[in-house]
Amino acid sequence: MWQIRYNTDTDKESVVMTDLRINELRVDEADTEASNHSSEEENEDWIKPLIYQSQGAKEFAYCPYSKFRVGAALLAHDGTVFTGCNVENASYNLGLCAERTTIAKAVSEGYRRFKTIAIASDLEDQFISPCGGCRQFMREFGDQWSVYLSKPDGSYVEMTVGELLPVSFGPEDLKKKTMFTTQNAS
Repeated sequence: MWQIRYNTDTDKESVVMTDLRINELRVDEADTEASNHSSEEENEDWIKPLIYQSQGAKEFAYCPYSKFRVGAALLAHDGTVFTGCNVENASYNLGLCAERTTIAKAVSEGYRRFKTIAIASDLEDQFISPCGGCRQFMREFGDQWSVYLSKPDGSYVEMTVGELLPVSFGPEDLKKKTMFTTQNAS
């Protein structure tokens, strides 16, 4: 498990990445920006290691049927990083995508707020994109957090969950007042 911590006491945002398994530490600095979306140059200091972690998670994929490896690395708001991979099943619809594995792993440890997720695959000609089920699964935790779609060479495209799943249905929709009711036929 990795952890990324941010030091906001200084003029610069310090990014400290620790591999909790081997105590490896990495420290970078990037200018702090008020908005949720930093420029690509500022993101380089922490998104590249996150994409690298998603590529590493891909190595553990269990995909004997499709042979399509996917890894994901999820960054929680407190800087903790969770990784996951796809896990297939002989009963195909029981398989788990990397994105859902990673989010479920984080939720099972008490996390509900996420900053970003990086997704990796072996596709060289296009950026990996999450399936519809994963998009809805991510949407459960908000529509304004970032999703980085990557290629094996480390290049990436940033989108928000809302951009991936426009006009989406989320938890807040269940709180809306019903406008009309129907009666069951007897």
